[in-house]
Amino acid sequence: MSLITDIQKYSIHDGDGIRTTVFFKGCNLRCTWCHNPETQSYKKELLFDEDRCVGCGSCVPVCPSRAITLERGKAVTDRKKCTACGKCTDYCNLNLREVAGKEYPVDQLVKELRKDEMFYEESGGGVTLSGGEVMLADIDYLEELVKKLHHFGISVTVDTCGQAPYENYERILPYVDTFLYDIKLMDSEIHKKYMGTGNELILSNLEKLSRDGARLYIRIPTVKEVNGSDEAMKAIINYLLEKNIHVTRVNLLPYHNTGSGKYMKIGKNYEGADLHAPDKEEMNHFVELFREAGFHNIKIGG
Repeated sequence: MSLITDIQKYSIHDGDGIRTTVFFKGCNLRCTWCHNPETQSYKKELLFDEDRCVGCGSCVPVCPSRAITLERGKAVTDRKKCTACGKCTDYCNLNLREVAGKEYPVDQLVKELRKDEMFYEESGGGVTLSGGEVMLADIDYLEELVKKLHHFGISVTVDTCGQAPYENYERILPYVDTFLYDIKLMDSEIHKKYMGTGNELILSNLEKLSRDGARLYIRIPTVKEVNGSDEAMKAIINYLLEKNIHVTRVNLLPYHNTGSGKYMKIGKNYEGADLHAPDKEEMNHFVELFREAGFHNIKIGG
């Protein structure tokens, strides 16, 4: 069974209509600007807002691993000892502690997702499976989930970076309406620098999905210092044209750092502090590059 970090209701940026987005835990990319760092690890993790801690000490005696101590008026957690059991979350008086990662049996998750069926039907929405990288979740679990959602007539969208075995995509393809497919860069070496791995598998899977008839929304996280240039955008455009990728929509997603505050909560440093979003004029220029190349459904943002 896979771990889920969040179920976000009334989402309007993860596909068509009003959607409920399920965030799965675990990803094999390490994007410098990742805004869901709590979904990178495949294990449960403790999130702790240490800056707001008042040092009441309620969490210290209840930790079975003795991972929490008081130092200089703050609770300090030794993450090497912490097992993310969640015991401390019940005793934090300011609710500064939470565990990222929860198991949901398929039937329980489907029941939760069906609560919003009325919104899906009225808006042309549905359920979006995201992450992390959902395509690296337990594929038996994932296949059962999308089959049951399909059975109830709920539209399924999958948000993916493409870095997963293609066999996984093949197994769920009949039950998925749309793939939100991330492309960051054409240059594999620069891709490795900012994402932690090359892009060969990502591009190969995209070509196969296009060949196999998947409905594809290409999403391009746009970062001024990484791919926010004519050269980088034209490289993506030329690739899509040369490989005859059947693109239904292109979403240009300006960089944002709204997830940077999560890094400290899981004991990591945010490495994207020096990155920036292209300005409005630059983003509109990139839209025009796609239009000039024959792409007509282009949108800034999700």
